[in-house]
Amino acid sequence: MNPTDEQAAAADHFHAGSHLALQAGAGTGKTTTLAFLAHGTKRRGRYIAYNRAIARDAATRFPANVTCKTAHALAFASVGHRYARRLNAPRRPAWQTGQDLGITKPVRIGERDLSPKTLSHALLRTVSRFCHSAAPTINRHHVPRLRGLEEQPLHDQFAQLITPFAQKAWADLQNPDDGKVRFDHDHYLKIWSLTSPKIDADFLLLDEAQDTNPVVEQIFNSQRSHAQLVMVGDSAQAIYQWRGAKDVMTGFDGTSLALSQSFRFGPRLAEEANRWLAIAGASIRLHGSQTIATEIGLVSSPDAVLCRTNVGAITEVVQLLATGRRVALVGGGENLRSLALAARDLKEGRRTSHPELVLFTSWGDLQDYASYDPAGCDLQPLVDLVDKHGTDSILAAVNQLAEEDQAHVTVSTAHKAKGREWPSVRIGDDFPPPRDSDEQDDAGRPIPGPIDDSEARLAYVAVTRTRARLDIGGLAWVDQHPDGSPLPTHLSPGL
Repeated sequence: MNPTDEQAAAADHFHAGSHLALQAGAGTGKTTTLAFLAHGTKRRGRYIAYNRAIARDAATRFPANVTCKTAHALAFASVGHRYARRLNAPRRPAWQTGQDLGITKPVRIGERDLSPKTLSHALLRTVSRFCHSAAPTINRHHVPRLRGLEEQPLHDQFAQLITPFAQKAWADLQNPDDGKVRFDHDHYLKIWSLTSPKIDADFLLLDEAQDTNPVVEQIFNSQRSHAQLVMVGDSAQAIYQWRGAKDVMTGFDGTSLALSQSFRFGPRLAEEANRWLAIAGASIRLHGSQTIATEIGLVSSPDAVLCRTNVGAITEVVQLLATGRRVALVGGGENLRSLALAARDLKEGRRTSHPELVLFTSWGDLQDYASYDPAGCDLQPLVDLVDKHGTDSILAAVNQLAEEDQAHVTVSTAHKAKGREWPSVRIGDDFPPPRDSDEQDDAGRPIPGPIDDSEARLAYVAVTRTRARLDIGGLAWVDQHPDGSPLPTHLSPGL
């Protein structure tokens, strides 16, 4: 390997024993850099991967002195194996688990009726949120918010109801031999974390640090007294806060370095990436590879279409199938199928158990909520899609999906596209511009509101998935937005 100056600097600090936080921009070869560091030492290391696929790939790239595992694999080897009998238990409906824990009657909070099934789902989600956290005990902060109960007094009443059942469920999960609650992998990871574990290694390498759950962050940081800590990630790609992930790179007590040379795309695409990095308030700026001529312009037949939402993705799938192309969907169509089935239940006058729609009594109830309640505006595309195409058309589209290796085009949400790349990419139409502010410019036109940091990070992920050509598509509005225009080509690279 012929390292860049940035990679060589990281190696120097690593061999000097510094704790490191490597901000690695899109396509900058973060895993290659970690392997480069590991090959330069004979000390015993642990590489903590985001998932099993990454761990398997890393095992082929790291030297023998580094063990590549997920945090779950480390936890299973320590304590999880004691619960193997419970891990193989058959799946059970949530309402049965809730019934076994004492949830037997419906409850009314505000103007919403909560069935035992809804309450049971909520208690299991509460346990999951606790398992992702660094908290030592379950409390009301772990109870999820339900659509229709957004007002704080209503949520407080709901949390007070759910918390004791969640605590009872967690007590049930401590039994390694038998219990009422189905045991899963996050449970033994949390149990392991509560033992204050010590990982036997001279140095630890934490990948995808920007999307680390607080429970893993706690385990990682607690090794500082005996192991050198190295985390790598891209804070600008921290797009999973909504499901409990935390950007642990910000505020990490160690030397901060950057990897800004992208080997995925050329200078023109780096400029586009830097625009979104600036909007997101990120400190890093990217250099594009001079040997790659990535272009930005219209793409009539993209290799991939990236959308902001699942609803946007199914809209693209329906439209692309109508043109006769074979279409794949990253992650499969089960999420979309469940939404369509939930919508069909509501349209036919039945309640649904879908966690996003569980409190709505009818399709009209959902339509009103999406149209008039500020908390429901993100459901409007689903309502529009179902009203326009019908649930049968959506289900038929899901059934026509092809495997990626047999498809003409792959559709994905930007979240699921993270870590992926394609030759040509088109951005879907469901990335809305921010709403106008109350202010006006000199011509009396409303001034657009600021671009939300989280939306800018998601856009950054989306535009950096291509190697050859990007169709900015649904993000083209940024050219007219004060935050994105003119394109900030003057920005300096690095930290």
